[in-house]
Amino acid sequence: MKVVIAIDSFKGSLSSLEAGEAIKYGVLKVMPDAKVVVRPLADGGEGTIEALTFGMGGQVESVEVTGPLGEKVKCRYGILEESKTAIMEMAQAAGITLVPEAKRNPLNTTTYGVGEVIKDAIAKGCRNFIVGIGGSATNDGGIGMLQALGYGMLDKDGKQVPFGAKGLKEIVKITEEQVIPELKECSFRIACDVTNPLCGEFGCSAVFGPQKGADDLMIVQMDKWLAEYANLTSEKYEKANANYPGTGAAGGMGFAFLAYTNAVMESGIKIVLEETKLENYVKDADIVITGEGKLDSQTVFGKAPIGVAHIAKKYNKTVIAFAGAVTEDAIACNEHGIDAFFSILRNIQTIQEAMDVSNARANMVNTVEQVFRLLKIKGV
Repeated sequence: MKVVIAIDSFKGSLSSLEAGEAIKYGVLKVMPDAKVVVRPLADGGEGTIEALTFGMGGQVESVEVTGPLGEKVKCRYGILEESKTAIMEMAQAAGITLVPEAKRNPLNTTTYGVGEVIKDAIAKGCRNFIVGIGGSATNDGGIGMLQALGYGMLDKDGKQVPFGAKGLKEIVKITEEQVIPELKECSFRIACDVTNPLCGEFGCSAVFGPQKGADDLMIVQMDKWLAEYANLTSEKYEKANANYPGTGAAGGMGFAFLAYTNAVMESGIKIVLEETKLENYVKDADIVITGEGKLDSQTVFGKAPIGVAHIAKKYNKTVIAFAGAVTEDAIACNEHGIDAFFSILRNIQTIQEAMDVSNARANMVNTVEQVFRLLKIKGV
């Protein structure tokens, strides 16, 4: 029997590969002669660096950059040497988890560090980029990143505007004379599953601003400033289109990439599945195993487990999913390629207990073992 495992991380607990190895151990306890293959999985958010870098034989780099509040933070990203590809998560440099709840204020948070990571990767020879832009703390339209890359976001006195969304209101001129020359040689695949435009009732300020610390007044102000910034950008760059789906992703970072760089937006899970060549492993599998920390009705909307299931069903493979938590509406997953799913929680536990790495691993191993005991009895 061949079992292929591609499971998303259990955020805050098990990484994709850790969860996969736990499943492998559970399978082999019951079927020691089985061929079990563990492949990394992510959807463009947390875990993408690990999934793509380790899954494709790359190396992880670390660089100190400007964090969302202007402080220095350590940022990890991956490099695939053969293809000169850098794999990055925006959240490593400008993520909301880097900002204490009491200090969350998108008027102040910046994407400058993201630009610094790009510069570091360019200096190390990278010209291709895969960038996950989920989990941001920012709403600055990407101007921080652009400033780090050498763009002038200038005020009436010809000086760079301050960090954060508050800088947007002061931009009167955009220059490119100081942009690092290598940027024009670079291409960016932006992992993004958000389709919001830059501005308006479905724009980044209105939809995502509150979770980043914005109040009602800030939302109105930021939306106005972003619209003015977009208009100024469109006068200089023909690719600028504030209504294009995804331009509102990550507080307008989607707009910045599309307008100022050679970028395309793609589904995060699509990128990961293509780059890790999961289909090649699934073709001759008997059982495919996937899952994520929480399985619910939202899983069917472009989440990693459904991406795996869709590939498996092209070859009529049985798909089993394991999750930390399973909601009642997760039954929708059965209509999208997951034949059966199981929660690994075996008794009442606090969230902290359930997310403890050793507990999560033991719960996974034990649950998988019991499922495969049943499969063995049935002669699968």
